[in-house]
Amino acid sequence: MDLKLHGKSALVSGSTAGIGLAIAQALAQEGASVIVNGRSEERVTQAIAKIQQSTPEAKVSGVVADTSTASGVEELFQKVPHVDILINNLGIYEPKTFFDITDEDWLNIFQVNVLSGVRLSRQYLQKQLEQNWGRIIFISSESAIQIPVEMIHYGTTKTAQLAIARGLAEMTIGTGVTVNSVLPGPTRSEGVEEFITNLAQERGINRAEVEAEFFQNVRPSSLIKRFATNEEVAAIVVYLSSPVASATNGAALRVDGGVIRSIV
Repeated sequence: MDLKLHGKSALVSGSTAGIGLAIAQALAQEGASVIVNGRSEERVTQAIAKIQQSTPEAKVSGVVADTSTASGVEELFQKVPHVDILINNLGIYEPKTFFDITDEDWLNIFQVNVLSGVRLSRQYLQKQLEQNWGRIIFISSESAIQIPVEMIHYGTTKTAQLAIARGLAEMTIGTGVTVNSVLPGPTRSEGVEEFITNLAQERGINRAEVEAEFFQNVRPSSLIKRFATNEEVAAIVVYLSSPVASATNGAALRVDGGVIRSIV
């Protein structure tokens, strides 16, 4: 299938590793001009090199900016005043019991997971509406629907992303712009890889056993009984980014491995 992404520009926030990097790589493979974003010059340079290694013809550049802050987003705007496709991928998580989550913790995770996407969308949506074409996608989580008791603050930010995306989609009525959310389930991201490795070493078991126990005890409703790959999540994001997905708007699409049991 030709996703018709040649000539489209795409910005992926927080894209130096994990799901973000996989999305940037997949967009580049489809012919989009991709802007990688991260807080470190070294990490951005490494991400660009990885994309170019797998896709030598890739049109890829980078912007170093901390999009969890208003000043960082403004700095990015100065370098990238317009994009056809915005992927709000930047996010953090932190397992913590509710009684230990401080006001600072709440404010920080909202700054990163919610306000980053709000600020970027506020900048780029207007111009997309003016040109009558654009895509904005929020990378949410299955935790938006099944709030994890071990990190309620994280789940709350992911629910907020769904609300923001749907609200913005209502602003696109009758245009060629769409706004959607994607809900990955447990995914083999950089942080998860580190978690699995450390836990395996601590307990003296192999990584496969750690993964099996996770899906038995922590996410027992999973149907695939494994972590999704970053590439599996990226595939649906790239589809939503394309002109061929023009009839999908205001939606929340799951790549959760069947963790969410509800059918609506």
